[in-house]
Amino acid sequence: MLNASEGEGGRAGDGNSHFVRAHPNQFPIHGIDVSKYQGNIDWNAVRDSGVKFAWIKATEGGDHADEKFLQNWNGAKAAGVPRGAYHFVYWCRHPHEEINWFKKNVPYDPQALPPVLDVEATPKSKTCKRKLHRPEVLSDMRAMLQDMERHYGKRPVIYVTVDFYAAIMHPNEFSDYAVWVRSTKYAPQVKYPGRRWTFWQYQSDGRVPGIRGNVDKNVFAGSRAEWVRWLKTGKF
Repeated sequence: MLNASEGEGGRAGDGNSHFVRAHPNQFPIHGIDVSKYQGNIDWNAVRDSGVKFAWIKATEGGDHADEKFLQNWNGAKAAGVPRGAYHFVYWCRHPHEEINWFKKNVPYDPQALPPVLDVEATPKSKTCKRKLHRPEVLSDMRAMLQDMERHYGKRPVIYVTVDFYAAIMHPNEFSDYAVWVRSTKYAPQVKYPGRRWTFWQYQSDGRVPGIRGNVDKNVFAGSRAEWVRWLKTGKF
């Protein structure tokens, strides 16, 4: 995911926060997302701190796997933290090549959270200068989402950033998918008007016991009972 300096800036709870229409603290189910940059994680300490879920980076493009993925995948499960894997899209690869790589690296586990397709604009990429055109990108996304669902038996979650959403997605696009939005300064309704969201990444420099340094923090949109229902059905 993006660093704070790459997105719209700010962080939850600071003096410049504009979380006036929704605040992370009003939601009971909080989680994190991690990659190799969090180093070696003490997942028991993470669980004991109250973290209820974790999204773990698995792959990027068609040939990059996160070095800590399996360690985090197995560690979170052993500690009893519900976890799912995410794939960061590289827009210069064929959609099926990307998801085949994801499937090669992410074990099938019916108890895992749904897989996540992380879609972001990458204008500063040194190796992929493709200009994103909405019809082509939406077609690629549909192909990847369908491929993920066929293999894992669960409808994927879409992670999206403010700039990508504004350029590519509309409030009604992929309305039958759970959407995980990033907004570290404003409530989701401000940057994603009209969009029903399921997860909200609200902080990029959070601190959690068991993790050295910063980590992204997220909330689930519903109540505790709705969380239990979502874990079972993917709906709330």
